[in-house]
Amino acid sequence: MPEAELARELRREQKAVEKALAAELRAGGGVPPRLRQAMAHSLLGGGKRLRPVLLLWTYDAVAGRRRPVVTRAEALRAAAGLEMVHTYSLIHDDLPAMDDDVLRRGRPTCHVVFGEATAILAGDGLQARGFELLALGGGPLGGPLVARVAAAVGPGGMVGGQQADLEAEGLAVTAAAVRSIHLGKTARLLAAALAGGALLGGATARTVAAVEAAALHLGLAFQGADDLLDVTGTAGELGKTAGKDAAAGKATWVRVEGLEAATRRTRRLGEKGLADLTKALPAGPARERLLELGAMMWRRDR
Repeated sequence: MPEAELARELRREQKAVEKALAAELRAGGGVPPRLRQAMAHSLLGGGKRLRPVLLLWTYDAVAGRRRPVVTRAEALRAAAGLEMVHTYSLIHDDLPAMDDDVLRRGRPTCHVVFGEATAILAGDGLQARGFELLALGGGPLGGPLVARVAAAVGPGGMVGGQQADLEAEGLAVTAAAVRSIHLGKTARLLAAALAGGALLGGATARTVAAVEAAALHLGLAFQGADDLLDVTGTAGELGKTAGKDAAAGKATWVRVEGLEAATRRTRRLGEKGLADLTKALPAGPARERLLELGAMMWRRDR
């Protein structure tokens, strides 16, 4: 797919996701105005919408050859829920007790604008609403979908990865330890996005497992590329403060093995993920579009 066409399709899907996010946020009743404003500040303040698009495009790649479990509109609702869960994690990650960042998606972070207490509650609210939408959008597979995402973001996934990340700050770590941290804090939720899309698209259990395994490699490559950008990029490119990983002594492959080796590792992981995803999904335009997006996850020159 030509790069310009991919960019157009990606933007079209991002707009659909943003429209769904705004609608679902408005639909929640009984929310105090300041809390709703804080939730909207972080949820509707830009972003690549990568996780929901990955879910939807994996759904499309499977649903074209299988009988989907839910409609595209229901899958979009589940995708919106996934983005809410992801945004909750960003709000909490930026808090002074965590990474203490003042910039996210090119805007002041939630706690800077609304204070720490309201920011915490905004994250809590988005997490709960997100799981509600995952359950509703997943239809008959709402339970398994919620269980998959909960495992990805829970104490054995993202939350545990964040804890390990905090404990590793400033310490001598191995490349294997960095891999374990990146799997938890980043790769598992990205993998849940693709596996969730395959699940809702009607894929077999074997295909869902193969998609998830491939996506874990892509998630590791994505985090590797993010770590590289923290060294080589600007705040404008990142949408958050540059150079914070090195300043905080974060466990990254860049710190463990240097810029060149970390770049090679990121490429190996990305290429492995793309090759395995190619094998896991049926050939066709929807698969090629998804693979192009998978390449964009770690090839930041695209």
